[in-house]
Amino acid sequence: MRFGAVFPGQGSQCVAMGCDVAANSRAARGIFDRAAAVLDYDLLELQREGPEEKLRETEYSQPAIFTTNVALYEAVGDELEPVVTAGHSFGELCSLVVAHSLEFEEALRIVNERAKAMQHAAQLARGGMSAVLGLEAAQVRDVLQELRSANVGRVSMANFNSPTQIVISGDLDAVQAATAPMLAAGAKRVVPLNVSGAWHSALMEPAVERLAAVVEKSHFAMPRFDVISNLDGQPYRDVATIKANLVRSVVEEVRWHDTAQRLLSYDLDRVVEFGAGGVLGPLMKRMLAGHEPGARVPAVSVVSDFAGVQKLRVEIERSTGATV
Repeated sequence: MRFGAVFPGQGSQCVAMGCDVAANSRAARGIFDRAAAVLDYDLLELQREGPEEKLRETEYSQPAIFTTNVALYEAVGDELEPVVTAGHSFGELCSLVVAHSLEFEEALRIVNERAKAMQHAAQLARGGMSAVLGLEAAQVRDVLQELRSANVGRVSMANFNSPTQIVISGDLDAVQAATAPMLAAGAKRVVPLNVSGAWHSALMEPAVERLAAVVEKSHFAMPRFDVISNLDGQPYRDVATIKANLVRSVVEEVRWHDTAQRLLSYDLDRVVEFGAGGVLGPLMKRMLAGHEPGARVPAVSVVSDFAGVQKLRVEIERSTGATV
């Protein structure tokens, strides 16, 4: 079975995520134990007990999501051999781990420092984000240009999740001011996001130097299979680009739709999202809904708990004849 693995980023967290897979899989529990040694606190206890407000804080949500994603992947077993992988935002670090470009502990240190640096940057400027639904990128860009010309503040495009699902980010007042003109331009909805900062915008520039320091100290190897960058939708071909993209990712746009299109060009049988929230799988399904008749279309599934792990194991056994 030719399959691609994808990993979600911030926003996919929830209380109790990862708990059942850690309870039922020695490999998954081992990942959480290794995370506790790096972080100096029991991440699994936080995920089990909450409170949800604390788990939503960037400092905790990013390590929690990263560790849960990797634990779900590792729980499936060694027979899991993707031909390509990608992650949304810092989910890309999960891809680098499973592709053996970066050790789990080093990747978690990067995630932990990234989260703290971004939280600090968020405290320096009052930022926000909104999802614009129903407008294409060029239309969103035109509205934002008009707002900047009117000096409403810093606001830019942050996430290209689909051709008509685009997230904007920047000064909170500027993001809020964008709602009316976006609707006037034809947007179906503009949804404010429950975030504590203006991720993937110029407001995160104070986080760059701190993140660069930990990335530079880390030891990278070339991935054993293709990892698609969510900055440009291209597979990595050298370590220097991996490092540069990880650092710039906090202020640059996440081009997820381009990344997903590139991943789907690998003639896959299945795309699997490993994450508690089931965020990227539905996006992939909508992308594939408009395929040409007769075109090869991969199945899309989400592994969010131990039941999902077991279901994927059955699929692997059916396709390979191997016992997982």
